[in-house]
Amino acid sequence: MSVVTLVSGGLDSTLVAALIKDEGIEQFPLFVDYHQRARDRELAACRAAMARLGLPEPEVADLAGYGRLVPCGLTDESQDVFVDAFLPGRNLLFALTGAAYACRRGADSVALGLLHEDARLFPDQSRSFVRRAQSLLSFVLDRPMRLLTPLMSFSKAEVVRLAESRGITGTYSCHSGGDTPCGTCISCREFNFEEA
Repeated sequence: MSVVTLVSGGLDSTLVAALIKDEGIEQFPLFVDYHQRARDRELAACRAAMARLGLPEPEVADLAGYGRLVPCGLTDESQDVFVDAFLPGRNLLFALTGAAYACRRGADSVALGLLHEDARLFPDQSRSFVRRAQSLLSFVLDRPMRLLTPLMSFSKAEVVRLAESRGITGTYSCHSGGDTPCGTCISCREFNFEEA
């Protein structure tokens, strides 16, 4: 078994990569550039996190045209980073990109850092999405392809505690891309809500 791990430089995906490493499973980290506002900071954090974990430097999938074609608050500074955060098809695009890359690397799985669906805001963050996407990917690739979501039974607070217990630091999770967390994007609000 080997896995393409979708890594963003954030806490969730970094923890996923660490958990997979603990299992002794070969993994191929993949960073997706979808023209996100935080791309540079995310990629820098991602590269540093993979190095700290002793994993390969992530490959970068350049899908910036998608974010330009379908702008939202995550990709377009003229839109609200919270109110306009929905990027249609984002997680399916990530899963398809990861699965296609997995085919080329001889891997049979793609790992995503999705959390418990009770906290989901969008339809592509649910167990139903994972089941359907896995079936679709296996069909279009004409081979079995598993989507692994090792954090799907965890809340954000539980993920934070687990990451802290493992000494995971230096991640970047703000969608605005600034020097300091904006406090208003979905990712920042997840952390603020959990701290309250």
